[in-house]
Amino acid sequence: MAPAKYKRVLLKIGGEALAGPEGFGIDPHMAEEVATKIKTVIDHGVQVAVVPGAGNIWRGRDGLAHGMERSTADHMGMLATVMNALALRDALERLGIETRVQTAIEMTAIAEPYIRLRAISHLERGRAVIIGAGTGNPYFTTDTAAALRAMEIGAEVLIKATKVDAVYSEDPKKNPNAQRFDTLTYIDALNMRVGVLDSTAISLCMENDLPIIVVDLWQPNSVERVIMGEKIGTTIRA
Repeated sequence: MAPAKYKRVLLKIGGEALAGPEGFGIDPHMAEEVATKIKTVIDHGVQVAVVPGAGNIWRGRDGLAHGMERSTADHMGMLATVMNALALRDALERLGIETRVQTAIEMTAIAEPYIRLRAISHLERGRAVIIGAGTGNPYFTTDTAAALRAMEIGAEVLIKATKVDAVYSEDPKKNPNAQRFDTLTYIDALNMRVGVLDSTAISLCMENDLPIIVVDLWQPNSVERVIMGEKIGTTIRA
């Protein structure tokens, strides 16, 4: 087996990855599919931390549209990410991958508090680490949490596994002639206001020279191909 290009990665997945056909809730079959993709990467000897989103359970903007206070909406989203983290841990454990869930908001009855050195220790022992509750603060997205945690644990790359295969100049579903980018600089990505990653996350990665690779989670073996060094998706870097 060829050696992987990366030793430690941070995988950011949207909550929709765990949803069923309705696009809402947690579908155990989808959790198993995502867990299988993560296991494939771990089987290459790569240390994997995961930050899940919450879009399959709660979208803060829906609450805001009805006058909900922003902090309340964001805290609800953080709790939803923990539900996704627990579902994914269960699926990974059933595949034989020892897994730990850590949360930025303490809830010690069901998960460990996020502690950077403890997360690193788990990774070094070959465990998957799923980090829930975002940053623990309102007004920050799970994309920003993923960038922050990636730098804290010393990940070599942030993999944003989403439902599009790359970054485009426009929505390719609306404009089939939209330009597809294999690479972008951080500045170009910020100026374009790319929809797959928020500007705070990109800025954090730029300041710390952490490359971002955007891939389609559902493209066959996409995450595995990334860790093996294959050029797929869009790479955002200096």
